[in-house]
Parts: sequence; C-alpha cells; structure tokens
Amino acid sequence: MWITWPGHPEGILFNGTMQFTRKGLKAEGFSGFRPIQDLEIMRIPQTTGLFAVLRPENFQPHYLKKSTAGVFKKKDPTLPEPTITAEWVDDAAVLYIGKAGPGSKGNRGLRRQIQEFVDFGQGKPPGHWDGRLIWQLADAGSLLIAWKKLPAGQLSTAEAAYHAAFVEEFGKLPFANLVQARTKAGS
Repeated sequence: MWITWPGHPEGILFNGTMQFTRKGLKAEGFSGFRPIQDLEIMRIPQTTGLFAVLRPENFQPHYLKKSTAGVFKKKDPTLPEPTITAEWVDDAAVLYIGKAGPGSKGNRGLRRQIQEFVDFGQGKPPGHWDGRLIWQLADAGSLLIAWKKLPAGQLSTAEAAYHAAFVEEFGKLPFANLVQARTKAGS
C-alpha cells in the first residue's frame, strides 16, 4: 500500500511496510535522534513537522511510581503500573509520534513543541497532555527525539498515516500515543 502525498521527494509518504526503527525513520526523512538529556533546542528547526520519541538500544522499561510530568488542568499525569505496563509495545523502538503545527499565530513548530514537551517532563504545566507516559519511564532522558520537517497542510494526514501503519504492524499505538490521529473524511 503506497500512501501518496504531494511535496514528498518521491510523491510518497511510505509504502506501508515502513520499519519503525531508527534506520527506518531516517529513511523516511527523520533527523536529529538526540537523547532528551543532551538536546540542544536551538538545533531543532522552527518549521512545522512530526517528531518521534524512540528508545535507545537495550532500553528496558522501568516505571516511576510518580511521573515527572507537570500537572495538566489539575490532573496528575501518573498512571498505575498495571495500566502503564499494558501500554508498552515490546518490540517497538518508537514510543511516541506527534506533530508540531504552526499554531494560531504561526509562531509554533518543531522547536517550540519539542521544548514544551521536554519542559512538561520536567514538571512544568503543559499546554497539552500528549505523550505523558514518556515521563513515567525511569531514565527518560536517555530516550531519543527525532523530527521530520513537513508543511503544515500535510501534518494531520502524515501523523494519521504513521499511527495507522504502526497499529497495522504492532496491533496497537506507540506506547505514549493514547489517541490515534485521524484525518477528516475527504481531507
């Protein structure tokens, strides 16, 4: 199954057999692959795009009793261990796939979205709740962040396609994606 989209160098997003690995994401145009603890935010492009959180080789999940993430709308992001354990995808390197749009004022993008995501993990109040399970993993700082520049008009379709392909391969969403992205009918 080829998923087409204008603007991709080959006119395709991916062929439906994408590998959700560092090598596979690189082949799809993702770059960065920096550990969260060593992230240099000014090296992240300001443009819109997708970003992914991956576990490094040999990373084994150990869960914190209390998430390091900030409180969102008076809700604690911590989940009970049986709940968070049930979300883990054993053979997947990719733990989260999200998008970074332009925002209503056009001043958002990858750099700002990733900075807010990392700030959320350091206990600051977030502007969104997405990816919160990352911050209940011990040694979350060793996880890798990668990004892919995409035009704003392609973000929702691309995010939904990556989520759908991941579900097709693994039977569920990436660990920290609790809601599957979808596109509106006809868009």
